[in-house]
Amino acid sequence: MATPRKQQISLADTPYYHCTARCVRRAFLCGEDKLSGQSYEHRRDWVEDKLHCLTQVFAIDVCAYAVMSNHYHVVVFIDEEKAQQWSMAEVLERWHRLYKGTLLTKQYCHGDTLAKPLLDIVKATAEVYRKRLMKISWFMGYINEGIARKANQEDNCTGRFWEGRFKSQALLDEAALAACMAYVDLNPIRAKIAKTPENSAHTSVKLRGEQAKKNQQPNTLLPFIGNPRKDMPKGLPFELADYLQLIELTGRCIRADKPGYIDDNQPPILSRLNISADNWLIITTEFRTQFHGAIGHEDALSDYCAHQQLKRRQNLSHCNKLFG
Repeated sequence: MATPRKQQISLADTPYYHCTARCVRRAFLCGEDKLSGQSYEHRRDWVEDKLHCLTQVFAIDVCAYAVMSNHYHVVVFIDEEKAQQWSMAEVLERWHRLYKGTLLTKQYCHGDTLAKPLLDIVKATAEVYRKRLMKISWFMGYINEGIARKANQEDNCTGRFWEGRFKSQALLDEAALAACMAYVDLNPIRAKIAKTPENSAHTSVKLRGEQAKKNQQPNTLLPFIGNPRKDMPKGLPFELADYLQLIELTGRCIRADKPGYIDDNQPPILSRLNISADNWLIITTEFRTQFHGAIGHEDALSDYCAHQQLKRRQNLSHCNKLFG
């Protein structure tokens, strides 16, 4: 039985989540159909463009993503503080970029004078929209519904395009976050459709690498802000250079044409997160098979289960084995 979405998302425990959506049909989300010879590569742009676009509307930032032939991965950060700081007018303006809203919300945004009872209705509606703009289900739903409609229209067919609900996992600490991001960014390497991370099309690591050459970070991705410290700004708690080096080293380990290993001169991120080189390789190549549900060190996993009133700490043995 699928776990209810409300039991998978717990902002009291973590704002970071790994989501995946998989296509149900043989015709592919992207890639080329070898039977018909038709290419669907342009659909990768559909997904990637929507991910970047929605970060400008939702209180949700993208940490990592990879668009594959029949599925895509995305690691997101829910910025609850940002959503709470929006004025009512900003909430409505953001919502109207994607949805029609109601007659009253449109009138309010047009500057019409509303009686107090009607204004109270607008305020209540705006609070509903505020909550939706920081919900993963609305974020993923907008992407998947739009892609399904366009794909069905292009294929001249009806019916399901996605394999049921998208799947999500809570990433409870820095180790789980770093491992999951590396797993996502290295998907094309493992699938043997790219030789290097910087040439892995439609991935966040490729975009980060391109921007790093200009001494910049992508404005549509959550930035790397360095190691945890006092008065830390919003962003990923790692150094960008460390992460890119980590991706490169891991990528060399899992490339069939370049057998290699992570030597003793590891990036600081591994030692700081207390993950051995051997365990890191297991985690980043077998993330989805090793873990089902929330992921993190034992203490973080225990707190998450307590908050969610879960009797069983799923993943505990694997988390202890690989993160301990």
